[in-house]
This record gives sequence, structure tokens and C-alpha cells, in this order.
Amino acid sequence: MYRYDQFDHAFVNARTAQFKRQVERRLDGTISEDQFKPLRLMNGLYLQLHAYMLRIAIPYGTFSARQMRQLAMIADKYDRGFGHFTTRQNIQFNWPELVDVPSILEDLAKVEMHAIQTSGNCIRNTTSDPWAGASEDELEDPRPIAEMIRQWSSLHPEFTFLPRKFKIAITGASNDRAAIRAHDIGLQIVQNEVGENGLKLFVGGGLGRTPIIGNVLREFLPRAELLPYLEAIMRVYNRYGRRDNKYKARIKILVQETGIEQFKSEIEAEYAQLNPLDIAVSQDELGRITAYFAPPAYEALSENDESFDKALILHSDFSGWAQTNLATHKTSGYTIVNISLKPIEGAPGDITSDQMRTVADLAERYSFDEIRASHEQNLVLANVKKSDVFALYTALQEAGLATGNIGLISDIICCPGMDYCALATARSIPVSQAIAQRFSNPERQRIIGEMKIKISGCINACGHHHVGHIGILGLEKAGVESYQIKLGGDATDTAEVGKVTGKGFSFDELIDAIERMVGLYLETREGGERFLDTYRRIGITPFKEVLYDVA
Repeated sequence: MYRYDQFDHAFVNARTAQFKRQVERRLDGTISEDQFKPLRLMNGLYLQLHAYMLRIAIPYGTFSARQMRQLAMIADKYDRGFGHFTTRQNIQFNWPELVDVPSILEDLAKVEMHAIQTSGNCIRNTTSDPWAGASEDELEDPRPIAEMIRQWSSLHPEFTFLPRKFKIAITGASNDRAAIRAHDIGLQIVQNEVGENGLKLFVGGGLGRTPIIGNVLREFLPRAELLPYLEAIMRVYNRYGRRDNKYKARIKILVQETGIEQFKSEIEAEYAQLNPLDIAVSQDELGRITAYFAPPAYEALSENDESFDKALILHSDFSGWAQTNLATHKTSGYTIVNISLKPIEGAPGDITSDQMRTVADLAERYSFDEIRASHEQNLVLANVKKSDVFALYTALQEAGLATGNIGLISDIICCPGMDYCALATARSIPVSQAIAQRFSNPERQRIIGEMKIKISGCINACGHHHVGHIGILGLEKAGVESYQIKLGGDATDTAEVGKVTGKGFSFDELIDAIERMVGLYLETREGGERFLDTYRRIGITPFKEVLYDVA
């Protein structure tokens, strides 16, 4: 895990002191809310429907037990005892008082955390595979590259005021768990024909009101060229990206209007004018960064553990949880533990301060003091001995964190919607809760199998509904909430934007509509098909028929 150097400490402390003075000026009326707005957004502070919201950066989703405990303290002292993990692997607090925000930032700085560039038209937090460094299908841990991008992009003088916000994601695995094709820039570590690792680069992806899957810009980019090449992309975007219409300001629109070949020629021309030595990271510096992500001190263990196998036989609840929440580790005798933040009656991504402390304790005890946040709004302990898993599970049970639904129908991605967000046009949290309640039976969930439901409360698509197997968009018409269904979306290496089924459903109609689609899938699926597989085989028409041809 990366630790701040002297520059990082000075940088964060200086920003915290600056923002404290800016808040004081806002509170005494020296500056207006309009004048304060760009200042607060540069520090991750939003004005939501009912209160301010502070979004805290967790670079590439990796943080420590000490940091988690500090977040728990902040939740208790300055908020309402809980936090909310987001689809950018960050955490946000929904109820801080403006007068307290400088103190929160000071407390964050004590544990090497901040809220810089979690908002505004800048390069946001680079997200990554939550199983990074542990997954068996990984070519290389992508987090050193994500850290390199963080350092390059932090307060970059050219890219502080871009035409629009900019998001980068990276994976080192063959299976995409970071949704890289749905980002402004997506990076995948790949290997060329002579065995050298480099990067496959996607550009122009994004969701929102114009969902687009990213285009391949480079099939193989040598690692040493990455930062200069990113610099070239950002300069071209900064030069040509629209600033007259925020709905057409993302790089995806520029790529779409220019065409990928013309856009690539602009990038190559800009890259040719750069002096890469002014930008590229030296081997010594890359080595320094990479050393922070060295594999932990794994023990030499057998792949099979007798106590783990016995617990699976003796405890059916544990066996069911293990079936969904554990993933194969690259090291014998270890497993990846996914902690669901999707209890049946909870708000997806929410976690209480007490639960934060429990996760911190478990990370210290069982997973080398490291926690991961996923873009699917869950947590991960990536390096757990199989012999420790049952004890860990028991502790999660006691904390209300042992929901066994990772990847299943109740593991729903959901934005805060109209319960919090000033931009939302409909509620989303109650919808997710109603779906989870309808399909709450654990055995039924496992029979249905992998199901990605994603819900957004407005067209901005913070809930990633465009790339859900079932995507739900909340809209408002004449004061009435309506929910539009999309089918066939996918955020993985077979990425695809879902298709609209037709007219929207009322809140009361929606859950029955989903029930009918699930019923059709179970009746129609072949072999080991997932919902997405069946949809791709039979097409959208049969699903539309069960949705709308109701007697």
C-alpha cells in the first residue's frame, strides 16, 4: 500500500489550510455561495438536496485499518454514524456541517487521506480491480500504475479545469472487474509477442445521457510511454472538448464526432511534439512506487485446508456465503473475501461506524492490514488464509456484514437518488430495497445465479444502469416517478450498453415486472447460462412480451 512522501504531506496539509480559510470566508459572508462553489468542489464538497456531502478519495480503492477507523470516527463525530461507498471506490458522508468540514479534512490528513479531485472538471480518482495483486487471472498488479497516474494528475497545471470531469480505470487481469470500457480512458495490462508487459488503451467510454463503450486507441503501449501518451490525450481533449454545452463536453462526444482514426491522428501528432523525458517516470521512481505494492509475506500452505472444508460441511449458512463471497486466490491456501454491503433491507454501499471498526479489526487480524473498496459498492479483504475464513465469517455475522449475495440479484449497484441528490428525478434506494426483499431467499438467489441489477435515479447514470444486465432508470413526468428498464448491459470484457424495453413502470409495477423477466429466464435458460447469456441467445423480444403483454 502506498504511503505519503514529503511532497504528499505538504500538498495535503497546504490544501487543508487553504480550504479552512475559504470556509471561514463563506461563513462570515465575505464570499457568496456562487463564489464558494468552485472552491468547495475542488475539495470534494457538494451541496446535496438536504445538506452538504463530502466525498473522500480512496485511490484505486486501497486503504488500511487505521484509515478505516479514522473514517468511523469522522462518521460518529461529524455525521450520523455511517458512510456510503461509491462506484468510484470512494466514500462519502452525507450530513457534515460546513463549519466542521475543515476539521474533517485535518483529521483525514492525519491518516494520509483527503478529498481533493473527487469533484469538479478534473481527473478524478483512478479506479482499479478490487482483487488486484491477489487474483489468479492477473498478469500484473495494476495499482503501481494507478498510483503513478495519481501523482501525475494531482493538481496538474494544465488539467485542473477540463471541459468536463475525467475518469480513468485500470485492470491487470484478463477478466475486467474495473469496467474499463465505460471510462473516459480504460487501461488493461497486456503482453506483447515477445513477453513484454504494456497497456491496451481504450478511450471515449462513458455513461450518463449518452452511453458509449470505449474504442481501442492503442493495442499495445509500452509502460514507459504511458504518462506522455496520457498527457497527449489530455491536451487534445482540453483543446477541442466542448465548453459551451456540458452535456456534450465529455471526451466520448469528441471521439464520436471526430471519429476514432482522426482522433488518434491528433493524439499521435501531439505526442510527437512532447519531450517524453519531461513527463515519463524514471525506472528508479517506478521501482520506488512498485515496492509499496510488493506481495505480503504469504505462508507456504496447502491449497486444501481441513478446518475450512469441515466448516463448509457443518455450517450450511457458511457454505452458502462461501459459494458467492469467496474468490480464487493466486496463492495456495489463501482466498479473496468479498464483504457485501447489500443487506436485504439496507441502502447499497452504506456502512455504519461500528461496522467500519469491525472491518478494520478483521483486516489487521486476517488480511495484512489492507482493505479494498469495489466499484460495485462492496468491500474486499484480498489476502485471507482459508484456515481463518470461518472465524472471519463469524465476526462478519455478528456485525451484520455476512450477506451472501455477491454477484446475485440482491447485490445491486444503486445511486443515492432523490433521498439525497439534488439532481435526481426519482428514488432509487427504495427500489433496490424492494427488489432485494422480493428475492430475499438465499437459495432462490443462488438458483437465479449471476444477475447484475443497476439503478440510477436520473439520467446522469451514477448507478451505472446502462451496463446492468437489468438496468433501471428513475424518471419523473408530471410529478410522478416512472422507471424505465434496460436489458443486456454489461460492464466486463464483453461490454455492451443495454437496450430500452419500452415505456416505464410505476414503482408498484416495477417489482412484478422484474419477477416476470426472471421467470422467463428460468424457464428458458439452457445448461449453465446466466441471465445475460440467455438474453443474448433469445434476444429482447420475449422479455418485452412478458413485460408488457400482461392480461
